Amino acid sequence: MQQEKTKLQGLIESGKQIVLAEISPPKTADGASVRNMAKRLSGTVHALGVSDNRDGIRMSALAAASLILSENVEPVLHFTTRDRNRTALIADCLGAHALGIRNILCTSGTHQSLLPFHAAKNVFDFDATLFLQTCKNLENSAVSVGEEKIAGPLHFCLGAVAAPYADPLELQLPRLAQKIFVGAQFLITQPVFDMDRFNLWWKEVTNRGLHEKAAFIVGIRVLTDAAMAKEYAEKRPLPMVPDAILSRLAAKSDKSAARAEGIKIALETIEKLSGVAGIRGLEIVCDDDLDAAAEILKSLQSKIG
Repeated sequence: MQQEKTKLQGLIESGKQIVLAEISPPKTADGASVRNMAKRLSGTVHALGVSDNRDGIRMSALAAASLILSENVEPVLHFTTRDRNRTALIADCLGAHALGIRNILCTSGTHQSLLPFHAAKNVFDFDATLFLQTCKNLENSAVSVGEEKIAGPLHFCLGAVAAPYADPLELQLPRLAQKIFVGAQFLITQPVFDMDRFNLWWKEVTNRGLHEKAAFIVGIRVLTDAAMAKEYAEKRPLPMVPDAILSRLAAKSDKSAARAEGIKIALETIEKLSGVAGIRGLEIVCDDDLDAAAEILKSLQSKIG
């Protein structure tokens, strides 16, 4: 049976530019707030990424993605292998499919030692690559979860994370190629701040022709607060945040001015990326500042079809 493609998959196959945003579900059980986020960004993105306890305990990403879909906005559901074993991961994927959610981003997740729930035990039963491969092959083989196969039809548009700043570079590119080989149709990069390192990485990606085998979407995280930006840079040395960016934010006299500077920096990065051939799109990450996201997405309206 022919499965209907998601809007995201259609864009990937068409070669057109892709505009995404990523939200974090609320730290509450307030479904209305998720619906409001979807309404706020509706029409400004092709799909809306839903992070999975990225920076702390949040509402279930699966539940939030279902709420977003109910507002006629296509979600990209993130699943981290940090918190679930293989049985739970695949069960949640089947549940997502039943709810009409077809775009899945497979990721390992930030190590819990860097998060508020650092006392929690990690799982990492699957790595992101094996998770991708299992999701891709569920109809034919599910031996990794103890089943011969899962009754179909099942169809997902699968994605993974790309790490431009991870070292050593010569080991990261084969890992990236493996993700594409086992089923990743799109790759979303870690947030880009250091353009020199990104350009070095991108040259290696294109030299290997990886950009022709999957859609590379560049992450843009908006740092709207000087103190939070400093904390982000200290806790997560990758991706690298250049001192020049932190200094620009710290030089502003108040939070409003720092927020405006953060938006300006994000727009400057987008402008630099616009001249890089082969990039298929952008994902705007503004955490809980939807107004900042909306302001930046407004500049990308010409890319929304």
